[in-house]
Order: sequence, then structure tokens, then C-alpha cells
Amino acid sequence: MGAGAIGCFVGGRLAAAGQRVRFIGRARIGDALRAEGLRLTDLESAERQLAASAIDWQDGLAATPAAVETPGLVLLCVKSAATAEAAGQLAALLPPGTALLCLQNGVDNAELAALAAPGLRVLPGMVPFNVAQRGPAWFHRGTSGRLAAQQDPALLPYLTQFAAAGLPLSLHQDLRPVLWAKLLLNLNNPVNALSGLPLRAQLLDAGWRRCTALLMDEALGVLQAAGLQPARLTPLPPAWIPHLMRLPTPLFRLIAAGMLRIDPNARSSMADDLALGRATEIDAICGAIVRLGARLGRPTPRNAAMVELMRQRRALPLAEVRQALQA
Repeated sequence: MGAGAIGCFVGGRLAAAGQRVRFIGRARIGDALRAEGLRLTDLESAERQLAASAIDWQDGLAATPAAVETPGLVLLCVKSAATAEAAGQLAALLPPGTALLCLQNGVDNAELAALAAPGLRVLPGMVPFNVAQRGPAWFHRGTSGRLAAQQDPALLPYLTQFAAAGLPLSLHQDLRPVLWAKLLLNLNNPVNALSGLPLRAQLLDAGWRRCTALLMDEALGVLQAAGLQPARLTPLPPAWIPHLMRLPTPLFRLIAAGMLRIDPNARSSMADDLALGRATEIDAICGAIVRLGARLGRPTPRNAAMVELMRQRRALPLAEVRQALQA
């Protein structure tokens, strides 16, 4: 549900591995897939293709309940702002207890979906990698990582299917630390978007890295005050990453070699949204830090400033961003 970049890539990989998948998304993507089929590539140079005739596509949830077969598992891949609406639509069409796995940015989507669809079995998930739309029906994974989800019996039958698709799924007793750790890394997304640079080039610029480090410092302080310990998703503990970002570029390049193993053209999904004039997920990322800080009575001026900068919906000079962040 929400077959954009992530939905088409994950769903397409599962379909290419022989699973029966229905894609539900916007008509513009559906038209492209019906005309061209689906092309999936990644930074390891692997490629998978689905013929147009092999793609089960539906334009939105305009179908009547009788037209929607009961799925074993629903992957919710809409943008964060559309979570409640999409979950409510699914709840009206699917029987109670249907498993719904949220593969979205942010930390609150599963809670929002559960409120909108209390009869569904809503599970939080995490997508670590970036997927960019390279053409109307071409989706490319430019970074790496392993899918994660809340441990639940409903997911156990699908572990071998995800693995066969080249998308192994790790299950966690408590996914919240993983979600907060991913959010910390995602604080680079608005920085990347405002820079107008490809992700790798932006990370190799000390000035832009410093902006990310400031956002992370503030977020780590709020998480500590809330008693939240983010999981370790990188070789370095979360608290060390802002220090890494502040290193001189030659040293950063050496130590962060794994982090820089990125397709040279990869950009954050937020950068793509900004370039196309679409609403971004800034409220689900920096906004989550601002909301947590407000609940604790702890100011978060830098993340709040980033929310405001992103609402201008345009790339900005580094000097202007640093001034707003008091960098």
C-alpha cells in the first residue's frame, strides 16, 4: 500500500522472487509499470525485472470490498503524513487481524496506523536503505542495510520469502530503539535536501556534515532526557556519530568508508520530494525531536529551525542553513 519508491522496490523484489504481490499506488506510477514493466537495480549491480503482464497493480483503494482479496501481509509504504488515511482505508476493506507492517520513516507511524485501524494487527518496521526513482518504471537502491520489524508471530511465515527476495528481515523484541536510531541517521536527510547535492558529495563536505552533527547533538540530548537509548545500526555507537561528522574530511573519508559506500547519484527521498515541490517528511523526522522535546520541556531550536527551513521547499546556501542552525 503506497507503491512509490520503497513500495515498488520491496514489493518488486518479493514478486521477482515468486511471491504474489498486489501493488496499490498512484495512477502515474501504475501507468508506467503497465507500459514498461518494473526494473529494479541496486548498488551491487544486481538487476531484476518484472514484465508488465506480471504486475498486479491497483490505482488507489477505489475498489469495492468485494474486489480486494484478503492478503496475508500488507506492507504500508505511504509517506508518513498519509499514514492515518491509508490505514483507515485498509481497515474498511480488510478483515480484523490482518497484519500490517509499516515500512516508513519516523517513529510514530505504527501508533498512528493502529489508532486509525484498531482492528488490524499493526506492526512497526524499519527500512535502512535509500531507493530512488531513476525512470518512470525504474527504481534503484543506492545504499545498503537490513530490513527490521517488531517480532510477531504474524511475520514468521514470511522470513524465508523476504530472504529469498534478497531482503532479509530482522525481528526485534522492541523495535523502538531501532526506529530512534534510524531517525538519528535520517537527520541528515533534510541537510542533504537543502544542499542540492548527491548524498555522497554532501557527506564529503565538512560544512554540511557539521549541520547534521548539530541536529544529532540536540536529538541525542533529548533522547537521553527521555530515557531512550537508540540501537547501534552502524559500526560506531550513536553518540559517536556527531563526532565522526565533525572530523576533517580526509579523516572522515578514511573512518567512514562504510558509510560512504553509496551510489554516487543517490539522494535522500526528502531531496527528491524537495526537488519536485512535494511536501516532505520533515515533521516525521526533525518534527519528532521537537515534539519529544516539548513533552519534556526541553528546547530543540535547531531541529525546529530545520523544520522551518524545509517548509520553504527549496535548496539553500550552506551559509543560510548554518546561520539558521546557529552553526
